[in-house]
Amino acid sequence: MQSQIALSEDQLMKKVAWRLMPLLIVMFLVAFIDRQNVGFAKLDMVHALNMSEAAYGLGASLFFIGYLLFEIPSTLALHKYGARVWLARIMFTWGAVTILLGFTSSLPMFYVLRFMLGVAEAGFYPGVIYYLTLWFPQVYRTRVLGIFTLGSALANMLGALVGGLLLNLNGTLGLAGWQWVFIATGAPAVLLTLVVMVYLPGSINEAKFLSDAQKARLNDMMLRDTPVNVTRGNPLAALWDLRVLLFAATYMLMSTSLYGVTYWLPTLVKGFGVSSTINGLLNMMPWGLAVLLLLWLPGKLRHDRVVFKAIAAIGLLGLLCFTSSALLDSNTLRFGALVIGGACITLLYPCFWSLPPKFFQGARAAASIAAINSIGNLGGFFGQNLMPYVGKVTHSNVTPMLVPAACLTVLCLGALAAMRWQRQRDLVALEDLEEDIVRQRLVAIQEDGSEDPGASIDQLLDLHPDHLHMPHSKPHGH
Repeated sequence: MQSQIALSEDQLMKKVAWRLMPLLIVMFLVAFIDRQNVGFAKLDMVHALNMSEAAYGLGASLFFIGYLLFEIPSTLALHKYGARVWLARIMFTWGAVTILLGFTSSLPMFYVLRFMLGVAEAGFYPGVIYYLTLWFPQVYRTRVLGIFTLGSALANMLGALVGGLLLNLNGTLGLAGWQWVFIATGAPAVLLTLVVMVYLPGSINEAKFLSDAQKARLNDMMLRDTPVNVTRGNPLAALWDLRVLLFAATYMLMSTSLYGVTYWLPTLVKGFGVSSTINGLLNMMPWGLAVLLLLWLPGKLRHDRVVFKAIAAIGLLGLLCFTSSALLDSNTLRFGALVIGGACITLLYPCFWSLPPKFFQGARAAASIAAINSIGNLGGFFGQNLMPYVGKVTHSNVTPMLVPAACLTVLCLGALAAMRWQRQRDLVALEDLEEDIVRQRLVAIQEDGSEDPGASIDQLLDLHPDHLHMPHSKPHGH
C-alpha cells in the first residue's frame, strides 16, 4: 500500500514538473544569456567606444549592485502580487533594458544601463526558487533545482555559440556586431512576457492542469513537508539572520567563480588565436558537460549529508582543474581543465539551493532566499573586476583562473565543516530518539497490562537514596 502511495506521489510530481519546468528553464536560459552577453560584446565594444578593460569590467559588474539593492523588495513583491504577474514584469523590463544596451554611445550610458539591468532583473532567480518551494516537497527539491539549473548551463552553452555568431553580423543593417549581441539576446525576454502571463499558474489552487483531488493531495504533501524548526515572522529580519549571512557568503564564492569564468573565458580563448565563431563553439564545451551532469547527479542527492559530501568533492575537483589551467603550458590541456572546472561550478548550484528552504517559510522564506541571492551575487561584481585586475597585474590571460580556484578552496573546506556539524546534529537527534523509545516502551507496558506500573514506580523509588528513609505502608490482605 505504501509503495502505491509513493508511486502516486511520484507521478503527481512528474506531472507538475513537466508542466512548470520547461517554461521556467527557458526563462532562466534567457536571463542567463542576458547576464553573460557582456563577455562576448566586450571583444569588440571596448575598442569601438574606447574603453579600457578595467572600465568595461566595472560597468559590466554594476549589474550586481542594482540587483543587490532591489532584490529583496522585488522578491517580496512577487510574494504579494503572485509569481505570474511579477515574473512577467521582470522579463519585460530586463529585455527592454538589454535591447537599449545595443545603442550605448558612451561609457556613462553603459554604466547607467548595466545598473538598470540589475534593477530590472532583481527578484527573478530567488523568486523562482521560492515559487518552486511552493510546489515541490524537500525530497524532490534537489532534483527539481538541478533541472532548473539546466537553464544556466544551456544559456552559457548556447549564449557562447550565439555570441560568437552575432559578432559576425558586424555591419548588417548598419549595426556593429556587439550591438547585435545585445539586441538579439534582449528580444526573447520581451516576447516571453505574454507566454508567462498566459501559461504560468500562480499557485497550486490556481493550477488548471490539476484535478481537485490532485490539488488536495499536493497541498497535503506540502503541509506534511513543513519543517519543524522553521522560521517565520518579519521578512526584513532575514538581513541580520546569521544563517542567511552564512548562506550568502557561500553563494558569493560560487558567484565569484561562475561570473568570473563566464566573463573571462572568451578573452582567454581569444588568446588562442581563433575566430569569433570558433571562440563561441569552444566556450560551449564546459556548459555542455554541465548539462549532461545536471541530468544525472542532482536526483541522487536526497539527504543533507550526501549534499555536503557532493559539494566538497565537486569543489576539490574544480580547485584542481582551475589551478592546473593556470600552470599548464599546453593550450589543449589548459582548456580541457577549464571545461571540467566550469562544469563543477554549475553543479554546485542545485546542491546549494536545496538547503536554505529547510530553514524558512512564507514571506520570511521569500526574503531570506532573496537576501542570500542578492548578497551572494555581489560575487559577480567581484568576479568581473577581479579577473581583469589579476590579468593586468600578472600580464597574463591565464592567471585570473586562480580566482575561482581560491573560491572553491574555501567552499570545499566549508563543506567539510558542514559535514562535521551535520554528523554531530545527527548524533544528538539519535540520542533524543533513543530517549523517546524508552519513554514509549514504559507507556506501552502500562497500556497492555503486562507489568504493574505501580510496582515499576516503586522499584524506581526504592533505588533513590532519599526514598530509603521514607515510611512505607504495609501491603493489604496479609
